[in-house]
Amino acid sequence: MPSLVDRYLLAEIAKVFVAIMVTLMLVMSSMLFLRSLEQVNVGALTSDLLLRFLGLQILRDTASLLPPAFFIAALVALGRMARDSELIAFHACGLGPVRIYRSLLLLALPLALLTAWFSLALQPYASARIQLIEDSQGDQAAKVSGLQAGRFYQQEDGDITFYATELDAGKRFRDVFIQDRRQDPPRVVLGESAMYQESARSGERAVVLERGSRFDGAAGSAEYGIADFSRYTYYLSDDGNAVGGRRRRSAQPTSQLIGSSSLADRAEIGHRLSAPVGIFALALLAIPLTTLSPRQRGGGRMFLAFLAYFAFFNLQRLAVSWMEAGVTPAWMGVLWYQAFIVVLVYAALLPGSFWARRRLRWPSRRGIRGAGGGLDG
Repeated sequence: MPSLVDRYLLAEIAKVFVAIMVTLMLVMSSMLFLRSLEQVNVGALTSDLLLRFLGLQILRDTASLLPPAFFIAALVALGRMARDSELIAFHACGLGPVRIYRSLLLLALPLALLTAWFSLALQPYASARIQLIEDSQGDQAAKVSGLQAGRFYQQEDGDITFYATELDAGKRFRDVFIQDRRQDPPRVVLGESAMYQESARSGERAVVLERGSRFDGAAGSAEYGIADFSRYTYYLSDDGNAVGGRRRRSAQPTSQLIGSSSLADRAEIGHRLSAPVGIFALALLAIPLTTLSPRQRGGGRMFLAFLAYFAFFNLQRLAVSWMEAGVTPAWMGVLWYQAFIVVLVYAALLPGSFWARRRLRWPSRRGIRGAGGGLDG
């Protein structure tokens, strides 16, 4: 059973962790909600799927919030205890860093298991459901794909120009202008209305115009041609980013990735394991980065904690991309950056570190005896 000290440390860190986690969840939910509203505004997502789409995004990204919330909570709670001289009292009672590590691990272990469940099971599930929603929305004829009325859009270095004066409630453009300079002679297409189409299966993209005219050639030349149409499909070039025909690796179940010889699949597994394993690595960093005494200047340690925090999560992305590209050898895996940062922080804090302060500078017995003998004399 956890001792009184363990329960006290767990309660202090858990209270801060809950507060930080709620704050991060509110910030993340607000950002995702605004992005989802933007997708609804441009027609890439229907309003009836907004809440479901938002919930799946929150479920997908929760695993990435647990490690930083735990790290910040440990730093804040231990920093408060250091300012109130509680860590010095623990130290005087023989409760050194190893004892505090034990209390941290009692919280880190269940939190790591929870994070593993989110990262290995719920995250790919949510990613797969998000992809299904995006694919289903991609087949709708009213999808606008980011195009807005009253703005000029150009593709292929300005060879294609698109403009529409209005976007009605039915997600149809009004008074559409398209100029195509990819061919000789150039072409201008005008239409009273138009809609954007994109097939999730083939990735084919097109603008379907209704009741308009097409002008081929340069105005004033002998080869200038004009043609009217009731319906005209203008196909756009493939940008190579079609959703259909590919399946996001992040949406594949973990059971399908285990045992794969592909570097990309192994990098994806390492990416999913980085969150639960990272909790233990961050727990190792929390205590050395905490000042023991309120008289110590904690600016340097806080700055180092700031650098370690951002390096930890930025190197995670680099480690995954480097393994996929073959920059790092396959035997290194993806989690090497965590051990690297832990060793680097401990090396920076080695002089006068928290561990070194376990050896209190008491006067030696010989010195006490000498002092006592002098007093007796």
